[in-house]
Amino acid sequence: VGFATRKVGVMTKPTTIISVDGDMVTLKTQSTFKNTELTFKLGEEFDETTADDRKVKSFVSIDNGKMVHVQKWDDKETTLVREVKDKVLTLV
Repeated sequence: VGFATRKVGVMTKPTTIISVDGDMVTLKTQSTFKNTELTFKLGEEFDETTADDRKVKSFVSIDNGKMVHVQKWDDKETTLVREVKDKVLTLV
């Protein structure tokens, strides 16, 4: 990730919308910098292009009420954990 992209990304305050239609989950992230949208089935691997344009293999599951999103690329891995508490979505 380039320096400028990292600096802009840190300053944004995105809005995240999670919706469910049958067994499909849609995760929309909207900000002044970039908007992204993922549609996937929980527990199934899928291809994703991240907001910083990485091509990754992703897997999303629910663990203890938290949405756990694992991204793998180039022998690297990152995990994003989303949790709703007191009507606020946090991302760790």
